[in-house]
Amino acid sequence: MARTINAAGLKLIKSFEGCKLTAYQDVAGIWTIGYGHTRSVSVGMVFTQDQADQALASDLLSTEAAVARALASVDTNDNHFAAMVSLTYNIGSGNFASSSVLKHHRTGRAQDAADAFLMWNKATINGVLQVVNGLTNRRTAERTLYLT
Repeated sequence: MARTINAAGLKLIKSFEGCKLTAYQDVAGIWTIGYGHTRSVSVGMVFTQDQADQALASDLLSTEAAVARALASVDTNDNHFAAMVSLTYNIGSGNFASSSVLKHHRTGRAQDAADAFLMWNKATINGVLQVVNGLTNRRTAERTLYLT
């Protein structure tokens, strides 16, 4: 059976992504709709709440699967998994696969893994890598969940 994010992780994603039913550009200029859905989004696109919920569920399937693959044969509790799914949902599975969060988790260094979440608080805005307060807050919440 496929591993899925727990309620605390889903609540975290929804609270930080927010739900916007009209397409918008995020701080990095990426067209986004619903709960952070970016695939095939274009200007003027509109979702119903049901479409936003379905897009999140669909996006989470691939995110959960990527995190589960990366953690195969590694002892991982539900909050570890949920925090890493939230991170991966935001930064992408490629970035997660090469992250210090994953490296430290795989070697059983939970505190180092938790602290490594905090490194992912920047976005490229107008060509410049910058700290984003919303990302700092999200990473802090993910770190807290991971340590819970």
